[in-house]
Amino acid sequence: MNLPGVCAQSTITHVPEESTRPLNPRLAVVPQPGRHRRPMTAPKTQKDKASKRKRVFLTVLAVVVLLGILVTAAYFIKQLIESKYFFCARSVKFIPIDKACDGKDDCAGGEDEITCMSSFTVNTTFPVRLMSGRHVLQVYNLGSGWRSVCSDDWTEQHTQTACNQLGYTYKPRSTRVPVDTLISSLKTGPFTAIRPGTTTKPIHQATIDRSVCRSGSVISLSCSNCGQVGSQDRIVGGTDAVIEDWPWQVSLQQGGQHTCGGSLVSPRWVVSAAHCFSGSKKELSRWRVVSGRTYMGTLGGSYVDRIIANGDYNPSRNDYDIALIRLSSPIKVGVARKPVCLPPKAFGLVAGASMAVTGWGYLEENGEVSPSLQKANIPLIDQAVCSSPTMYGSSITQRMICAGFLKGEVDACQGDSGGPLVHFTSSRWHLVGVVSWGIGCARERRPGVYCNVEEMLNWIYTVIEKNP
Repeated sequence: MNLPGVCAQSTITHVPEESTRPLNPRLAVVPQPGRHRRPMTAPKTQKDKASKRKRVFLTVLAVVVLLGILVTAAYFIKQLIESKYFFCARSVKFIPIDKACDGKDDCAGGEDEITCMSSFTVNTTFPVRLMSGRHVLQVYNLGSGWRSVCSDDWTEQHTQTACNQLGYTYKPRSTRVPVDTLISSLKTGPFTAIRPGTTTKPIHQATIDRSVCRSGSVISLSCSNCGQVGSQDRIVGGTDAVIEDWPWQVSLQQGGQHTCGGSLVSPRWVVSAAHCFSGSKKELSRWRVVSGRTYMGTLGGSYVDRIIANGDYNPSRNDYDIALIRLSSPIKVGVARKPVCLPPKAFGLVAGASMAVTGWGYLEENGEVSPSLQKANIPLIDQAVCSSPTMYGSSITQRMICAGFLKGEVDACQGDSGGPLVHFTSSRWHLVGVVSWGIGCARERRPGVYCNVEEMLNWIYTVIEKNP
């Protein structure tokens, strides 16, 4: 039965509407000013990294090269200025270099006359010396003159004391020489001997006269390792040399230019020629002493705090042509830097004795300085021959010796001045001459003339003692 208003029940399936809402809704991204996405770039390759390193390296290299150029330019500008002018630090001004050391005060407080070459004349006798090729020790007394020292009561302390008086000392040693083996002029004395209890006194004050030596022998001294080299000319006609064979050779440079040669005679003293410091070359700060080099260079030179010329130097005759240079600090002795021995008195050299001369001087007359050290072997010339009318005549004095060949060909030349003339004997090289003068270079019958070092020993020892 169907009731009115009542519908028959039936099953109806509802299909949900398709949703546009995401299952996992995210917060909306609101664009903000100033924020951007990072660009997607490919990673740097090894090639890119290498290129960057190369750019950095080239930049650094360019900076270094530029700095080097600036430093070099500054150095040469400084050298140029110093070659022409002297700087007065107190008054802050430059004066021409010729006005420095001219005897007049051109700077405030006489600054330009303070650091100058000086001269010294000896009027006393240095009281200690070595005599003959046997290096016999002698002492001087005003009343008794020179006396050979007997080995009686001699000690190692006396050896040290005597060598200290003579200058350069390194592992000093003494030996006993029998009196009857001495040269005839020394065999008969006079003699002296050490007084007991005088080990601290200077040797010449610690002795007493003797008619004979009780021990029958005298003292011979070897004070240092001077003149010893590990092995064994350009000079005109010379050959190449290495500094290790001639380690006493130095270059005296003014304003960075080689001017003269010189010879180390101790770690602090150099012997050269007085004429090297004539004219405007008297100001000390302009000089450097370059040692230990075979090839000419300007770096590493020693500063100079004394230049002392012989007070008797005569520029018109080149007589007493010798000077001593004191370095501001001692050089370090080694295979390329080592003093040469000063000769003993009465060395006994004879004409024809083999000599060696070294330097960086001209390779030929009116030529150019050699970049490499040169050496030449030349013979000693008899004094009578060199002072003959056909050679140098009366120009040769007792303070000079001559060496070379009468036919020329081999000789010292300009730029060698002040350098060494050395002789080898008793396993040592001795400084017998200082390159001084000559007419031309390697001309026939015009050999080189050298200051006679043996005649200058008293002056050399006195100067070194008075300027410790």
